[in-house]
Amino acid sequence: QPVEATDDAFWDQFWADTATSVQDVFALVPAAEIRAVREESPSNLATLCYKAVEKLVQGAESGCHTEKERQIVLNCCRLLTRILPYIFEDPDWRGFFWSTVPGAGRGGGDEDDENARPLAESLLLAVADLLFCPDFTVQSHRRSTVDTAEDIHSIDSCEYIWEAGVGFAHSPQPNYIHDLNRTELLKLLLTCFSEAMYLPPSSDSSNTNPWVQFFCSTENRHALPLFTSLLNVVCAYDPVGYGIPYNHLLFSDYREPLVEEAAQVLIVTLDYDSSTSSSPTVDGTTTGTAMDDVDPPGPDNLFVNYLSRIHREEDFQFILKGVARLLSNPLVQTYLPNSAKKIQFHQELLVLFWKLCDFNKKFLFFVLKSSDVLDILVPILYFLNDARADQSRVGLMHIGVFILLLLSGERNFGVRLNKPYSVRVPMDIPVFTGTHADLLIIVFHKIITSGHQRLQPLFDCLLTIVVNVSPYLKSLSMVAANKLLHLLEAFSTTWFLFSAVQNHHLVFFLLEVFNNIIQYQFDGNSNLVYAVIRKRNVFHQLANLPTDSQSIQKGLQRKKKTPEPISRTNSQDGVSMEGSRPAAPAEPGTLKTSLVATPGIDKLTEKSQVSEDGTMRSLEPESSQPSPEGNLPSAVSDGESWSGETSHLRRDRRRLSSASSSGQWTPTPDWVMSWKSKLPLQTIMRLLQVLVPQVEKICIDKGLTDESEILKFLQHGTLVGLLPVPHPILIRKYQANSGTAMWFRTYMWGVIYLRNVDPPIWYDTDVKLFEIQRV
Repeated sequence: QPVEATDDAFWDQFWADTATSVQDVFALVPAAEIRAVREESPSNLATLCYKAVEKLVQGAESGCHTEKERQIVLNCCRLLTRILPYIFEDPDWRGFFWSTVPGAGRGGGDEDDENARPLAESLLLAVADLLFCPDFTVQSHRRSTVDTAEDIHSIDSCEYIWEAGVGFAHSPQPNYIHDLNRTELLKLLLTCFSEAMYLPPSSDSSNTNPWVQFFCSTENRHALPLFTSLLNVVCAYDPVGYGIPYNHLLFSDYREPLVEEAAQVLIVTLDYDSSTSSSPTVDGTTTGTAMDDVDPPGPDNLFVNYLSRIHREEDFQFILKGVARLLSNPLVQTYLPNSAKKIQFHQELLVLFWKLCDFNKKFLFFVLKSSDVLDILVPILYFLNDARADQSRVGLMHIGVFILLLLSGERNFGVRLNKPYSVRVPMDIPVFTGTHADLLIIVFHKIITSGHQRLQPLFDCLLTIVVNVSPYLKSLSMVAANKLLHLLEAFSTTWFLFSAVQNHHLVFFLLEVFNNIIQYQFDGNSNLVYAVIRKRNVFHQLANLPTDSQSIQKGLQRKKKTPEPISRTNSQDGVSMEGSRPAAPAEPGTLKTSLVATPGIDKLTEKSQVSEDGTMRSLEPESSQPSPEGNLPSAVSDGESWSGETSHLRRDRRRLSSASSSGQWTPTPDWVMSWKSKLPLQTIMRLLQVLVPQVEKICIDKGLTDESEILKFLQHGTLVGLLPVPHPILIRKYQANSGTAMWFRTYMWGVIYLRNVDPPIWYDTDVKLFEIQRV
């Protein structure tokens, strides 16, 4: 039966208890009970929510000076964290927090109701105030007793930023009670934002999250200090602490839960589709007006706005060093097992790094300006290699590849890859001596040849990254050169080329890599040239690819003998690095969340041509006019136009191995001819024509079977004037689009759902944004 809202004795029992924790609240308030109240006595649930918010508002007003008040605030906070998901899962209740509560205008008169705030706004503003509450969540600046306590409304929260870093130089004394209180409030904030989980994924990116929208608007007077506090707390965190081995086993680290919560709140508030809005232009200013503080241009979301306007070098340095330190943490190998603390929130960090690069182009250029970018690259390659066999970590694979795709659109990234790779992070890849470019190619080869089936949609992306960096790679190692040729061999088998409508694109990408290196970096790349000469039959087979129906059918039959999509035979893998463990599949029963499909590579990227002076100009998509000279290697049209294929793309990818059996699409001679005639083989054929006779002559003359002599000859050889006119360098740059924005939203919330297990905030509620699956 409904309980009167005025019956304080009844309602107070919900938050008066002193010794509770958030885990207690979850145990004491079971899901079935919340749902029962929601169905059978909705007015009681409404009153409970309203009363709990009222207590938070009162706490924020008074400044929580007594222990009792703080306890009430924390208990209301835990209770709301528990209840909110059950409000969101019921469409009839979803508007409840956005309605005004009758009589909430305090005076009880009608005119008060007009300007009463919706419950959601009162809640969010109270939480924001409480996050800067002296002696509760921040250090008090007053030294005297309670009677001169600071008035919470007169304090300037910018003086109470939680940690030194961007825009704040003073590092407050760490206080674990404050850290715990902040963590509980941020958990509630995250739960408020999680309404997004209860709406199905839609391509319409205009449906912004009303909770995030309000919290990150000018209505929140703490937006700037809170954004800065969250960013600084994450980037300043050093999990290794004082470097004492086993330190983390002796002392509970109160900072880590706060850092995790801060990272999660940060990426959710930055969930913003930059493809549909006035986003900052390349130089970091926003489109339209110059930067002026009076009326900030660009997004109304202040967190996105502040992020896009960070510009001081030392701020960039602080952020980059912090993110790199945390991403490298799982790789830190110590001689004492388990002696160093391993963080678990690398996926949130990758999303944060992505947002930083996507919203702040100046930051992106700063990252690429020095070899510090390699401190981000190596951990990403480590995660990609480690997760390649694990179905539950497909999302991690995607975000790692997206970040590398974004970076590879900039010339500097390719140039940086030439730095020798000396750090020996244990990875189960062949031992090699070479550069970071070699590491990247070897890891990509490993993903393609020994990852699981669901990674096939990423092959285009992986090879696009290699194409983007290829014109700048000064000297590939023999191991990496052989890996590239092994991929070409695998992708140019007839059954693979004929078994799905877009498989031949992979061959075009690889040929483009070889052409870029031969035309622009011939001098240092004798290893690659030697590998091309050794495997010359692959190129001849491609040039003579049969196009008659009978051969096509025969090619498809051959597949029966090779069950693996790509056999690992004849790829000399050699010994793996010392101390590495093979990539393991997911434990059976591991929970994972589903992801929406990602756009095809043609939607993900847009082509730019690099001019003589190194500047890029965007190419019109699929220009209709033919290339200026007939004999130009057809790098410009890397295959035919992509349009009309994307609808097939998804479907074909899924049935890559059984394409023709379902009878939906079968290869025809015309189709094979349509792309075979465009294979950019001229440069390589010319190279073989010139060099093969010379190499054979050396072998005959000197009776050589020794590679080193041939390599020496190739090092000093030159093809100047013998190759076709160099083709323009084409870079496929990542472009923001609503498809990836939606992918990021489902991925990010999926990670947050799975990572919040203690307490399990959303577990067993009716989430719509993704499905929860077991491996």
